[in-house]
Amino acid sequence: MFFGLTIEKVMVIGVIAALIIGPERLPRYAEALAQFTRRTREWVQGARTRVKDEMGEDLDDVDWRKLDPRQYDPRRIIREALLDDAPPAPAPTKTAVRRTTPLARRTFTADAPPPFDAEAT
Repeated sequence: MFFGLTIEKVMVIGVIAALIIGPERLPRYAEALAQFTRRTREWVQGARTRVKDEMGEDLDDVDWRKLDPRQYDPRRIIREALLDDAPPAPAPTKTAVRRTTPLARRTFTADAPPPFDAEAT
């Protein structure tokens, strides 16, 4: 089924609903559910006919399997993108900057707190 519901779960929900609703109101609710199902089926059928009317004969030419989102594997897409035959990017050149003085270690006390930049936070 859909939404993670199985037949067993639907049956348990139906039994609990029948117990809560009671035998007096159960026929009315069953009729309302049947009308809702009928209206939904008519709405879906109307949507299908509208799509066929608007798409025309091109609707039969669409390969729906190709558009199925379940076929997309992110690993395959990344692998194909990485193994693409694009020309390799030039390697960046690194120039090392040598420090002439060692870094000085500064200690801070409660009287002299470390510097604070109000614009950085």
